[in-house]
Order: sequence, then structure tokens, then C-alpha cells
Amino acid sequence: MSHLKDKVILITGGTSGIGEACTELCCEHGAKVVAMSIQAAEGKALADRLTAKGFSCLFHLGDVSKEPDVKAAVDLAVAKFGRLDAACANAGVLRNQKITEITLDDFHTIINVNLLGPVLLAKHAIPVMERQGKGVICFTTSVAADIGFPEHAVYGASKAALVALMRSLTTDHSPKGVRFVGVSPGTIDTPMLAASCAGFSKPKDELYAEVAKKIPVQRMGRPVDVANVVAFLASDEAGFVNNCVVPVEGGTLALPPW
Repeated sequence: MSHLKDKVILITGGTSGIGEACTELCCEHGAKVVAMSIQAAEGKALADRLTAKGFSCLFHLGDVSKEPDVKAAVDLAVAKFGRLDAACANAGVLRNQKITEITLDDFHTIINVNLLGPVLLAKHAIPVMERQGKGVICFTTSVAADIGFPEHAVYGASKAALVALMRSLTTDHSPKGVRFVGVSPGTIDTPMLAASCAGFSKPKDELYAEVAKKIPVQRMGRPVDVANVVAFLASDEAGFVNNCVVPVEGGTLALPPW
């Protein structure tokens, strides 16, 4: 449990769902973590809890769609710990609606958080990593980038864009030591997923049970399932893993369209 020992890792959206699991697991593996999110109370509580256990965790209150906030998070990691070994662009939002119903406000929210946020993180993390000669940036995309989920048009487009972003960053910056990878979660039991159940006639637990039966492994994913993959990708053991997205979806992508 120490393959990330003394690695400095910045995780956006690091206080809820997949991000919270990444923060906890990376700390348990010996990393020094800066968790960034807009959740002030949750962030403070998470950092306090992990620090009380003897782990090294700082919380940074910030919005990934605002460049000064992202830069401040990167600067905090470097100022406190002297370097930045990995940055996880995990913060994300979902708005369920058909394209004919979407408002410009919702469109901009999705794009600003899901795409602009990772762009800003890369912009400010890459120079630090290139100076070090080593670093990893991990993007949280989604199987919605590969499957036509109903009422997910702009969300899916924002996640697919991350894959294209990763490809270009690899050609531009991997020669200077920075790796670019991604994880593509399937149906994961997170607060975001729970919120998306609003408006259905069936209760959440019934909906979850129906979904679990359709997934080949016969269960929904847990945040830690994704965090385990992120932790590996951020480690030196994954030093030759670059320009790829790892599906963490229990076999969902193997399902036929009927």
C-alpha cells in the first residue's frame, strides 16, 4: 500500500464520489494529496479526517472553470510539497436533457466544468511537470463518450472531447516526461448518479437494481473501483502506460444494442 509514497497528487472534484475515493486511496498509498472542489464543508471535513489518521491531505476551495482557482491549487501543491507528480482532472457535472431542451446556461456549465476545467489543469500542471522531467495527468471521462445515452448529448460530447485532448497533449508534452491517461467509468454509485434519478417514477434503489442486472458483472461500480485504477496510473509501475483510457465499467461496453 505504498506505491504512491511521497507522490504529490492534485485531485479536482476531490471531495465527493469518485474524487473522494481517489483522495482517500491515494493518501492510504502514501501520497500527499491536494483535494480541490467547490464543497467547502465537505472538503474541510475530508482533509481533517484524513489528517487525523496520519495522512497528508490539504483541501483547496476552488472552481475548476476559473483559471485563478486552478492555478492556485497547482501553486499550493508546489509550495507545500515542492513538486507535483500527478494531477487528476476529475471534477464533473451532469445535466440530463435532450439537445432540443438544453439552455445555454446548462451548456456552458457542462463545458466549463467538464472540458475547460481539465484544459486549465493541464495548462498549469504541465509546466511544473516538464521542469521536473516527469509527471502524470489523468482525465476522468465516461462511457458516455462511447455510448449514446439518452439525454446525455452535451455531457457525452464533453467527455469525448477529453479523449481528443489527451491525444494531442501526448504528442506535445510526453517527449518532456509527462504521461496522459484516462479512466472511463461506467455506472458508478455516486451522488451525481443518485441526483440523475430524480424525476423517475421508480425509487432509486429499484432503478439501481435494474441497472445492476444489465451489467455483465451483475453489480454497479463503486467509487473505489475507479480510484484503484487511478492510483495505478499515477504510479511509477504504470510508467509505460500513456495515451490510453482504461474502461472501468464492468463490461458495459460489451453489451449488444438490443
